[in-house]
Amino acid sequence: MVRWLDGLMLRERWVLTGACALLLLGGGIVSAEIKTDSFERTITKSVHAKYAVILPEGYDSQIEKRWPMILFLHGSGERGDDPSQLLNMKPLQYMRQTKGFPFVVVVPRCPGGEQWDPDTLNVLVDEALAKYRIDEDRVYLTGYSMGGTGTWTFAMAHPERFAAIAPVCGRVINVLAYKIKDIPIWCFHGDKDDVVNFSFSTEMVAKLKNAGAKDVEFTIYPGARHGIWDETYSNPKLYEWMLGHKRESK
Repeated sequence: MVRWLDGLMLRERWVLTGACALLLLGGGIVSAEIKTDSFERTITKSVHAKYAVILPEGYDSQIEKRWPMILFLHGSGERGDDPSQLLNMKPLQYMRQTKGFPFVVVVPRCPGGEQWDPDTLNVLVDEALAKYRIDEDRVYLTGYSMGGTGTWTFAMAHPERFAAIAPVCGRVINVLAYKIKDIPIWCFHGDKDDVVNFSFSTEMVAKLKNAGAKDVEFTIYPGARHGIWDETYSNPKLYEWMLGHKRESK
């Protein structure tokens, strides 16, 4: 009796399944109504950042002068709480100790476990422009590794802010390359990078050129792995290149 009931239940289940299949194949089922809709709301986001500022020689005495600014983004290994601890890094030592270095350098520190957030960085630029005598048409963005990624993503989110950008061995999703095709870009990467694949930069540069970018430089370090920031940031030609570009006023 139990086996017979089981068999009956199986047969009924098969019949129901077959009936459903016939309906799905067009047996008179009525199409569901499809509608489109939209909404618009305003949301708020609280952001915060800790940062250090390197002021150029003569900043206090030349009170009428507006200075170019570099926003420098560190890598994942430097995340933490105190931005002053970053100032002994070799790239920043070069900026601090080179006589006549003509930039205000803004150095935020990304908290542990976080990534660079374009919204936070955008507010940071506003803060720096409000607090320091900076030429807003000569704001430059650079960073290495996670900071290189932050350079790409921040620039693509707010391309109107920068006179030029210099990403160093950063990851990037290149589908938004067209957003920064009009910004002068100098990209750096080692072709044997064992942390961030070299292809991120090669594919991004190709995508930029395909989008019509005219001012893109790409420095490849043959045989170099990930640690190329000392050589990159101690090259005075990088800063000469930056100063050669000025954002077109809107």
